[in-house]
Amino acid sequence: MLTESARMNSAVETRFRIADSLPTGRVVKVIALDRVTDADLKDAADADFVVMVTSAGADARGAATIGEICSRRRITTATVVVRGASATDEMLSRTPAEIRPWSLMVVVTSDAGYLDDLLASFR
Repeated sequence: MLTESARMNSAVETRFRIADSLPTGRVVKVIALDRVTDADLKDAADADFVVMVTSAGADARGAATIGEICSRRRITTATVVVRGASATDEMLSRTPAEIRPWSLMVVVTSDAGYLDDLLASFR
């Protein structure tokens, strides 16, 4: 006699499994801070969650405009800072100073693939 666990993992039972995660219904807007457009600002105002992306040492002043919009509308924000191989510690310390007032969560990573994994988790 098969255990319940073994029975649930059989080929017959696996056809009832849900292959993908259920949709969350959230609108997640990803904005590259090095090229913020008027359309990005409008989309940020209509989002449920905004993820800003920048590189260490890059101009991240657009975070202030996006952050003000999100603060007024109570939209959650996060920022991912990708540290390239050539980024110095000085470059890395300057970038979070620009984005921290406007982001509820700041993630610094040296692995650009991390961003893909993070965004996949919001689906």
